[in-house]
Amino acid sequence: MENSVQQPVPLTRYAWLSIAAALVTITMKSAAYLLTGSVGLLSDALESTVNLAAAVVALISLRILSRPANDEFTFGFSKIEYFSQGFEGGMILLAAAAIIFSAIPRLIHPVPLEQLGLGLIISVAASLVNLGVSLVLMRAGKRYNSITLTADARHLMTDVWTTGGVLIGIALVWLTGILRLDPIVAIIVAINILFTGYRLLVRSGRGLMDISLPAEDTTRVKSILESHQTEGVHYHALRSRQAAARKFLVVHLLVPGNWTVRQGHAIANQIENEVIKAIPNSNIATHIEPIEDPLSQQDVYLDRSDS
Repeated sequence: MENSVQQPVPLTRYAWLSIAAALVTITMKSAAYLLTGSVGLLSDALESTVNLAAAVVALISLRILSRPANDEFTFGFSKIEYFSQGFEGGMILLAAAAIIFSAIPRLIHPVPLEQLGLGLIISVAASLVNLGVSLVLMRAGKRYNSITLTADARHLMTDVWTTGGVLIGIALVWLTGILRLDPIVAIIVAINILFTGYRLLVRSGRGLMDISLPAEDTTRVKSILESHQTEGVHYHALRSRQAAARKFLVVHLLVPGNWTVRQGHAIANQIENEVIKAIPNSNIATHIEPIEDPLSQQDVYLDRSDS
């Protein structure tokens, strides 16, 4: 038998907020670059362009995610979030390459910077916009267990730190007059962005490969199953996988062979409800087997619980 709890929550308003923030910061950071000629600020503006692309993809993903399961996609569309995360990681890598490509000529042939004070003020204001939106998205991502919103929030927070690094570099140029500090900071920023993109791609790939539930969730499920051993119920073949916010489990329950169908159904239903209560957004399927029957042990090779 199978039991699950799923309560879709419309999250597209957060994606629209991210899109609006990206448009505002692109405008502000581009203005700061045009005023100063700083390749560091150009790299910052390029990352905000990536933010916009990622936010648009997040919006599309969240719209698809809100669709109900159908005959073609019987488990729903939750895995779309991994594609969104992977796209964002790929865009970040492209942005890093563009930043390095822009910085190297300036490293070889430094260019004087202009109106640094005004450029710094505009960049700080843009960074504060990203900081505020990042905090909102992070709270929403944790509340609704959305990896799309969480990835977007982390990317925006990376953008905040990136801007901070760029501003430090520009301030050093302003104070020391060493023009090469500007492209050097831009390249350091690009390397940091590369690591961010790589981590997002790894998380996306692991999700698409049906990674198991976190150890703490598995431990919680095992504790529930083992709590019923005094009633004569044992288990094996516990397996799990994640599909973004949704979590799927399968387990074989070994019960006394003289139990009625009604008794087996009742204990399975009780265990499923306990698991669903302990693990939000979970879906668990149980299979009842007579514990005395040798055939029940033939599928023990399916066990991934080490029990």
